Amino acid sequence: MEENKKVNKIWLLALGGNLPSHEGDPLLTLSSACKTLNRDNLRLCKVSRFYETPCFPAGAGPDYVNAAVTVESPLSASEMLKVLHEIEAEFGRERDQRWGMRTLDIDLIGGGDLVLPDRETHAEWMSLPAEEQVRKTPDQLILPHPRLQDRAFVLVPLNDVAPDWKHPVLGLTVSQMLAALPESDRKAVIPL
Repeated sequence: MEENKKVNKIWLLALGGNLPSHEGDPLLTLSSACKTLNRDNLRLCKVSRFYETPCFPAGAGPDYVNAAVTVESPLSASEMLKVLHEIEAEFGRERDQRWGMRTLDIDLIGGGDLVLPDRETHAEWMSLPAEEQVRKTPDQLILPHPRLQDRAFVLVPLNDVAPDWKHPVLGLTVSQMLAALPESDRKAVIPL
C-alpha cells in the first residue's frame, strides 16, 4: 500500500468575469478558462450553463458572466487555490482591487465536507457584517466559501452541477440554499 498516494476530491468552483481578456469577451473568457481546468492534476467533470448577472453595485461596471464547475483532483485545497490563481493570471487577472471588475475570477467554493481552517474561524467569517466583508480580507483559505449561501450568482450555476452537495457547516444542499434566497435575487441571474 502506498502511504503517500493522494485521493481525488471533487472541488466546486465558481467562475466569473466582466472585462475582456486576450480570449475576447467574458463569455469567451469563461469558456476558455473551463478548458484550462482539464489539465495536469485537474479533470473537469461538469460545467453549468453560463449566466449574466448584474454588476454590484448597480452601474459600477459591465454586467458579469458567471458559471460553476466541478473538478476532480488529488490536489490539496491550498494547492488547488494556487493553480486557480495561476489560471486567473493567464487570463489577465490583476489583483489590485477586491471585489472589483476583472477578466476572470475563479473561486474555490468547497470540496466534500472539508471545513478550513477550522469551524470556529469559518463561523467568524460567515457571521461578518457586510460592511466588514468589504474591508477585511482573510489571511488564510476559508472553506466552504463563507458567503456562498448569500450569493445567487454562485448558487444558481452551482445548482446546475452540484444541487445535492451539502454545506458541511449549514447542513443545507445547494438547492436548499438557493431556494432560501429572495426570488428577486434568483431571477437576476439570467441564463445566456
